[in-house]
Amino acid sequence: MSRLQAIESKILTLEEAQRRMALWHMKGDKVVFTNGCFDLLHQGHVTYLAKAAGLGDHLLVGINSDDSVRRLEKGSGRPINSEAARAFILASLGVIDMVVIFTEDTPEALIHALEPDVLVKGADYDPDETDAKAKTYVVGSDFVRKNGGEVCVVDIVEGFSTTGIVNKMKKG
Repeated sequence: MSRLQAIESKILTLEEAQRRMALWHMKGDKVVFTNGCFDLLHQGHVTYLAKAAGLGDHLLVGINSDDSVRRLEKGSGRPINSEAARAFILASLGVIDMVVIFTEDTPEALIHALEPDVLVKGADYDPDETDAKAKTYVVGSDFVRKNGGEVCVVDIVEGFSTTGIVNKMKKG
């Protein structure tokens, strides 16, 4: 398999991801899940993803589809990179084992379908928040815990954000 094929083999449909998850779980591997838009990949993202990957044997990343990003109102002209480009870039990272694109506004359905062992978000979320309407609530946390999994937050690198990069570019 070429290196290009190795990258492409990490980008899966939901059904393909479910089959791979079943194999990993049969082997007793611990699967970590996180999600995001990952529009302009930066040092903050890569640090966050490396920390998340360290919490288990495999890291699965769910990324918002282009339509989903637009509905989240991340800003005009967003996403900058298409879902296919964002998935490809993420899949090229050695710390990531699988990338799945989801079309909903949240990864709730994806989390239910894949049943990860560990759910990870950045430290701007609260793993103990139970109010699903709170901004700090970790979507899917109740489901993951109910199935014996854990919910973790990892520190984010200050000074890095896609919105900050976009604003800097606009200022020239």
